[in-house]
Amino acid sequence: MNTYEGLFIFPEALDEEGLDQAIGRVKEELEKLGGSIDSAVRMGKKTFARALKKQKAGLYVNITFKLEGEKVDTFKSRLKLTTNVFRHQFVVAEGAEVAQEA
Repeated sequence: MNTYEGLFIFPEALDEEGLDQAIGRVKEELEKLGGSIDSAVRMGKKTFARALKKQKAGLYVNITFKLEGEKVDTFKSRLKLTTNVFRHQFVVAEGAEVAQEA
């Protein structure tokens, strides 16, 4: 199982409760795939350099999670269908060991 750092951008229209629910939905999707969240750090509202889909800002959350490497694409697909994540980007966490295929 690999450790990833994910930058998630949620719509700025969400209030604190809505953001909690959105992060909870991301957690549910990870758990359905056998993954887990190690930490979630809210980075606050940030303005985009240019408008994206008529949005000028978003709520940034950095989530560190564990997931099997072959399930990352499935997780990305599920994010688009079942959550209100506006944008996301994943990288393998520094210092984390990447599972080797035999």
